[in-house]
Amino acid sequence: MLIEAKNVSKTYGSGGSQVTALWEVTLTIKPGDFLSIMGPSGSGKSTLLHLLSGLDRPTAGRLLYDGQDIYGMSDRELSAFRRRRIGFIFQQFQLLPVLTAQENILMPLLLDGRKATGPKGGQKISSYLEQLTDLLGLSDRLTHLPHELSGGQQQRVAIARALIAEPDIIFADEPTGNLDSKNGKDVMRMLEEIHHRFGKTLVVITHDSRIAQRAKRQLVIEDGRLSEG
Repeated sequence: MLIEAKNVSKTYGSGGSQVTALWEVTLTIKPGDFLSIMGPSGSGKSTLLHLLSGLDRPTAGRLLYDGQDIYGMSDRELSAFRRRRIGFIFQQFQLLPVLTAQENILMPLLLDGRKATGPKGGQKISSYLEQLTDLLGLSDRLTHLPHELSGGQQQRVAIARALIAEPDIIFADEPTGNLDSKNGKDVMRMLEEIHHRFGKTLVVITHDSRIAQRAKRQLVIEDGRLSEG
């Protein structure tokens, strides 16, 4: 899936309190890309990721997915598009505390009205779930609640949840930000393995140059302006 951001800007507030978080960002993400966007806190990197993934709408500009401007969709259409085509990994995990690891992973399918079990498609989903959880080292943790998991395990559940609907692209917002050094390295290794094994386009934002340099392509954002690293 080809993604093209064209002169995308985002402004908050109005009048004297107006702040521009992004300035006319133009970016092309090709199918199978693995790129990082690095910048300090307040540089606009999270804002950019939210706009690229359809979680927020810009003040100006267009975002094309295979030629279709997703900002032209209604909120309902855009929500369905995100569920089916885009995976998002949050820094804060965003797991539902009353659900087991497996239930959290399968939640995107249930929200989309897709059966995670049963005769139609259930076997394929079950096989894919097993493949994902084996890769992520979660096979023996699927019945555990989030509070029974370590930070690294919770992030791996979040990664599996982002992948379960087999999206075209994965956006990761500081995926190692809440982890210690060892767990951070493990999570990045797993993301790289997912990129290679499943051919997923991967976009990671980070403030850590060591993480950024693991990507095939590095971009830098500062004061809302994007440039090649």
